[in-house]
Order: sequence, then C-alpha cells, then structure tokens
Amino acid sequence: MIEKMGELKLIATPQSFYCARIQWALKLKGVEYEFIEEDLLNKSPLLLKSNPAYKKVPTILYHGKPLAESLIILEYIDQVWKHYPLLPHDPSDKAIARSSAFADEKLYTVEVWEAFKSEGEKKEKAIKAAVESLATVEKQIEGKKFFGGEKIGYLDFVYGWLAHWLNVMEEVGSMKLLDKGSFPSLHHWCLNFINNPIIRKSIPSRENLVEYLKGSLRYHRALAGANKN
Repeated sequence: MIEKMGELKLIATPQSFYCARIQWALKLKGVEYEFIEEDLLNKSPLLLKSNPAYKKVPTILYHGKPLAESLIILEYIDQVWKHYPLLPHDPSDKAIARSSAFADEKLYTVEVWEAFKSEGEKKEKAIKAAVESLATVEKQIEGKKFFGGEKIGYLDFVYGWLAHWLNVMEEVGSMKLLDKGSFPSLHHWCLNFINNPIIRKSIPSRENLVEYLKGSLRYHRALAGANKN
C-alpha cells in the first residue's frame, strides 16, 4: 500500500547520510513521504517537539507519532511496509545484519570521524583502526553484488556512506582509507550501490558535501583548540 503524502514526514538534512538511509529505504519500497529540511544551526519547533531528548535528525512522524535514530527507523519501516523486505528473513542472518550495523557505528563515529577531524599521531592511529575495520567489511562483501545478495537491503543502507561520503571525507580530511587495491570488493560494491538510480537521486552533490564537511572540520578543530586553552 502506498502512503498518501503527508501521512509520513521525514525531518532531515540533505547532507546527512543517516537521513539518506531513510530516504533510500522509503523510495525503494515506494512509500511517499514529505521531506522537511532541518537547519541544525537553528532547530525548528517541530524537531524540538518531536525529538526533545536528542534533537537530532533523522526523525520521522507517522500519523503524528515521532520516531528517531536511523537504524531503529529502518527496522520500523521494514515492519510497517513489508513489500521489498530489507532485513533477512532468517533469524540468524537478521541478527548478523544488526550486529554489523552496530559495528558500523564504531567504524564511523570512533574511527573514521576521529581520523577526519584529528591531526598528527592521533590521526594516524585512527586511520590504522579504520583500515582494520574496513578489512572486516571487505570480507563481508566478497563475492557478492550487495551485502544481502543480488538486491539492495538493510546493510547496504547502513554502509551506504562508504559509497559517497567517505570519499569526500578523505579529500577534506587529507587521508586515504578505502584504497581500491586493498579493498577491491568494497570498491566494486560502492559502484553497484551508488549507480542505482534510486540511490543516486537521494545523495547530496559532491560540491555541497565538500562545503558542509569543511565547515564541520573547522568547527571541530576550533573546538579542540579552545579546549586546550
């Protein structure tokens, strides 16, 4: 069943890959939604009311009921709109997918983001940790078109940032993590994923993402400098 526009609202920012995950899932399932663009420097009353604890995007409103956190939203979408299932049906495979999703949170927030914003020895340490984690992901995708097999699913959305955001982070953060020679399977998956027409339509332009990440980098380094004084 296709939802009518307005029944489902997505509060999001175009530059956020957490938000892109939700757009990808909804579009692949053919679910209509209203996209409400959020200014995180001037958060709207709707976001503050819908997600008072964390005040973060993405947040969805379905028939007025709010739900936050991208991984939780992905599972919710899969339960409500059952056509084109995202998670595996087998309980063991489903548990593995969920475990991999939590591992991805570590890869991004602890390792890649640390490598992106840091300098010197701290940066090198984070790069080494991220490359080791990427080696684990490489093994997961070896011999497969997508993480679930022949069609895009839950883990492809989870790792989707590797296909577009990481390359920009490497450029802005002056680092190299996802080397084609070291990670051929991941590189091939990135091309398969990002070249899907539905996926490609829901990613920010490289130019906008570069400017957004440059601003984030300036902010975090200025904050780190202020904390040292």
